[in-house]
Amino acid sequence: MSRLSYAEFLDRKSQAGGEAGFEPRWMPDLLHPFQRAMTTWAIRRGRGAIFADCGLGKTAMQLVWAENVVRETNGRVLILTPLAVGRQTIAEGEKFGVDCARSRDGALPPSRIVVSNYEQLHRFDSADFSGVVCDESSILKHFAGATQKAVTRFMLKVPYRLLCTATAAPNDYIELGTSSEALGELGYSDMLARFFRQIDNKKASRMNALKEWQSATTGNHFAKLAYRVAQQIGQWRLKGHAVVPFWRWVASWARACRMPSDLGFSDDGFVLPELVQRQHAIEPRTPAEGCLFTIPAVGLGEERAERRRTLTERCELVARLVDHERPAVVWCHLNAEGDRLARMIPGAIQVKGADSDEAKEDAYVAFAAGHLRVLITKPKIGAFGLNWQHCAHVVTFATHSYEQFYQSVRRCWRFGQARSVTVDVIATEGERHVINNMERKARAAQEMFTELVRHMNDSARLAVAPHETPIEVPTWL
Repeated sequence: MSRLSYAEFLDRKSQAGGEAGFEPRWMPDLLHPFQRAMTTWAIRRGRGAIFADCGLGKTAMQLVWAENVVRETNGRVLILTPLAVGRQTIAEGEKFGVDCARSRDGALPPSRIVVSNYEQLHRFDSADFSGVVCDESSILKHFAGATQKAVTRFMLKVPYRLLCTATAAPNDYIELGTSSEALGELGYSDMLARFFRQIDNKKASRMNALKEWQSATTGNHFAKLAYRVAQQIGQWRLKGHAVVPFWRWVASWARACRMPSDLGFSDDGFVLPELVQRQHAIEPRTPAEGCLFTIPAVGLGEERAERRRTLTERCELVARLVDHERPAVVWCHLNAEGDRLARMIPGAIQVKGADSDEAKEDAYVAFAAGHLRVLITKPKIGAFGLNWQHCAHVVTFATHSYEQFYQSVRRCWRFGQARSVTVDVIATEGERHVINNMERKARAAQEMFTELVRHMNDSARLAVAPHETPIEVPTWL
């Protein structure tokens, strides 16, 4: 077995990653400068991730990336999307002159770029493809473990890989670990072992936790950042000395931006309109059984019970809010909510989980085309990837999931929206803490994404110093 030189040993420890791609073969003029920069980086990288916010053109970037892989390898590229996003991808391909076609049964069309949804992955053979793109890749964590593993196994057998997502909560370190694993970088467990330490709950005490919190709130920047990471990843805490190396490692295989200015480009044409968020609290007509008055719900069980008790009042309010002539989308969380709203709102269409894929797609397309005024569905069914800039009114019920709330709003409040967007959030009196929790998560996500972009930009500008300084051996050796 050959021995590593000292320089090779340092290179392996640098976490700088490596390039497995090639120089771009084609770049359309329709791409904005920041899109061109990110796409060029992804092509040269070969296996990377683009974390770009909603409306920044991830579909265009992934299509150009796929076309370059096709021209380089003369092979095929598979683009996996959420349901109904496939049609948008095909339309975007026509706009940019990229030949692509859909396949739902595993058959390979004449087009070299094949578009399908995640649920049909088992019908394809990885040996038929030179590249694979996962659009809205954050959706993977919502699938059962078997599906997530199947996507990862499929990607690991393909030489060129690209993940694209808006990443509403970049402080989701589990998602970073699974993304890295799919790209062939560190696996999730390896990421934890290298950059994190496990908390021994048996030895932890309230006093130690208090001291750690005080150190994080009054200490330096890295102490604060490490503490915030620990709050998101549970029993694993980012090592204090590993904060910068961790972000440099992420920056070696991912690029992120919420505005073109994050990458040093002009924000012209990418300024969001005003977002008007209105909170509505419903007072239950009858208190919980055994209570004289309404008290805050404690735990998911009490929250669900209160939602069922206030079903009529909440749906009546939604019907009043959307009683206008403009398009509106209503996000619900219970089947009973959707069924009741579909009966109460004239002309509204509900998209259910039990509907066929074709029926869901037809409803989404009809709503996007303006043939349907009010669409009712659940965030986990239709909140990923769809473009509804024609709609400027969103109504949703309170939820603990910040990502679902974020994605629900960003279907309409995205770049290209010309009007201010109104978001009505409906909660019961007992769910006020749910709203407070959501606001806290929103602040944390914004803060963490700012840190993510900053560290990535710093790492992108960081030049790896060559290890050429000769080692001086002491005279006494």
